[in-house]
Amino acid sequence: MTDLLREMIAIPSFSREEGAVADLLQQRLAERGHAVRRTGNNLWCMTQGEGPLLLLNAHIDTVRPASGYTRDPFRASVEGNRIYGLGANDDGGSVVALLAAYERLSARPQPYRLALSLTAEEEVTGTGGIEMLFPEFGPVALGIIGEPTGMRMAVAERGLMVLDCTAHGVSGHAARSEGKNAIYAAMEDISRLLSYDFGRPSDLLGRVKTTVTQIQAGTQHNVVPDRCTFVVDVRTNEYVTNAEVLEGISRCLQSDVKARSTRLGSSGIPLSHPVVRRGLSLGLEPFGSPTLSNSAVCPFPTLKIGPGDSARSHGPDEYIRIPEIEQAVELYVKLLDGLTI
Repeated sequence: MTDLLREMIAIPSFSREEGAVADLLQQRLAERGHAVRRTGNNLWCMTQGEGPLLLLNAHIDTVRPASGYTRDPFRASVEGNRIYGLGANDDGGSVVALLAAYERLSARPQPYRLALSLTAEEEVTGTGGIEMLFPEFGPVALGIIGEPTGMRMAVAERGLMVLDCTAHGVSGHAARSEGKNAIYAAMEDISRLLSYDFGRPSDLLGRVKTTVTQIQAGTQHNVVPDRCTFVVDVRTNEYVTNAEVLEGISRCLQSDVKARSTRLGSSGIPLSHPVVRRGLSLGLEPFGSPTLSNSAVCPFPTLKIGPGDSARSHGPDEYIRIPEIEQAVELYVKLLDGLTI
């Protein structure tokens, strides 16, 4: 499995540019005897038989390398028990661990049909990713989403909404008491936003979180700006929908507020679900995840769990430990072998 991971690292696979790594994986899966199918840059294999469908998923795309790398991000260097390289942790470790688990689980009868999907565009939540495969699968009873969680069970996940806000003013000469400064209007709105209470906090995910991440205004130093734009990153919990947050913020602010999309809501799986109960019996810890994954677009119950650590993702000198991958394979098998869903 580690040889395949090293091959993946050597191939740039930025979101929407995953063709070459999909070619590699398609070839390797076929060599291992799997009847692999492909839609776009998405690959999948499926066992035959009866029963509900259990879907294993990991993504093959990466972000671009962060500044500060001290190693070649596309050269898989092995140092001790660590494999360094872009995508090693997010999400190559889950790709190879789920592949190994799929092979072991499909080698003996299960009370479900099993599918393995290796998909594109997760880092940008693009429509050319896992959603392209839903018509191929039909109804899915349960999804296991491989992401670096340290093999803890993410039973809830924050939703995401990005807001583009525009504050308006009146231009004038900066040396005179003229005009209305749009930056000041934006500052007032940002202050309102920071103190706004959406209510309904979650035990797993906390309160709705809003963060202003970009701001832009002005044309030159001596002109009072008549327009100021700012971007708000919104992370919702399972009790407040993106549409409700958008309505509340629009009422609260003077600025024009426009959502880029409201489709990426919070997701989760009940603690009473058989896979969660099995995980608890194995000593796996449940938690609420602040980061988004393919769970956000899956119209069926999903459990996010995988090797590695989310804190290593998207930073310089990304790595995963080889024992983390090996332990993940064993835990995936124990979690899913013979599971009734």
